[in-house]
Amino acid sequence: MIKRLKFLLASVLLAFVAAAPLRAAVVVSSKLSSESAMIGQMIRLLLDAHGIPTVDRMTLGATPVVRKALLAGEIDVYTEYTGNAGFFFNAADDPAWKDLQLGYALGARLDYAANRIVWLTPANASNAWALAVRRDVAVANHLRTMSDFARWVRAGGQVVLACSAEFANAGTLRSLEKTYDFAMRPDQLIVLAGGETSATIGAAAARTNDINTAMVYGTDGGIVAAQLVLLEDDRHNQPVYAPVPIAREAIVKAYPQLPAIVRPLMQSLDSDTLRRLNARVQIDGESAQTVAADYLRAQGFLK
Repeated sequence: MIKRLKFLLASVLLAFVAAAPLRAAVVVSSKLSSESAMIGQMIRLLLDAHGIPTVDRMTLGATPVVRKALLAGEIDVYTEYTGNAGFFFNAADDPAWKDLQLGYALGARLDYAANRIVWLTPANASNAWALAVRRDVAVANHLRTMSDFARWVRAGGQVVLACSAEFANAGTLRSLEKTYDFAMRPDQLIVLAGGETSATIGAAAARTNDINTAMVYGTDGGIVAAQLVLLEDDRHNQPVYAPVPIAREAIVKAYPQLPAIVRPLMQSLDSDTLRRLNARVQIDGESAQTVAADYLRAQGFLK
């Protein structure tokens, strides 16, 4: 009788296990940039801390590679940037991308309708192209915004800008000039081969060829280390590229607590915070995972 009861109990347990849905680990990925990897590590560590198993597939590739992997179900979550949805859906001219909340809402709606991709909470930051001026020059000429910069240029200010060929020739500089009513002379532009922002920032910091202004991305860590002043795009010329984790609907349904876990983290990240954290990775050489874990502990998200 006892053996029969044990057999029945074992059979019930096996049937329960077989019937229970198997929830796969969440594959967390990122683009190649250190910022994308750092935020990805924050998300992965948070999910682990809340008992959600994860797989680390950071720095998988450039945007098209990571995007394709998400749509194919090869990864589950990665950090995108709101303004990129304008290119994903052939709607780059929509003015919504120049406002964080409007761009977020539009991108979230388009991506869910087309691909069942869920946009989680965005950071209050933008990694858009911008200009940054050496601090001593900014202080001497009262430069805080792009409107201030335009006034300085129109008044004959001795500006020398380091930028990429793409920035100078593909419309970004011309768009800024039109919006803010200024014009850069050819001798005021130093176009660097490759045009990485680390090179433009370094040239401004070192005063190479009298460079005092650099093409940057808004959350570049080098801005802090080089003591540059990021000029505010006060007339909203550039699209907002706010970091936003995006996830497959299937994984959100499997782990419905996921959006709430990620929300306070993303709400804590603004441009100043990201620049400081990025500097630790980009300038000081710390690993993205170390910086991510330190930040989570400092904010009380991890014990």
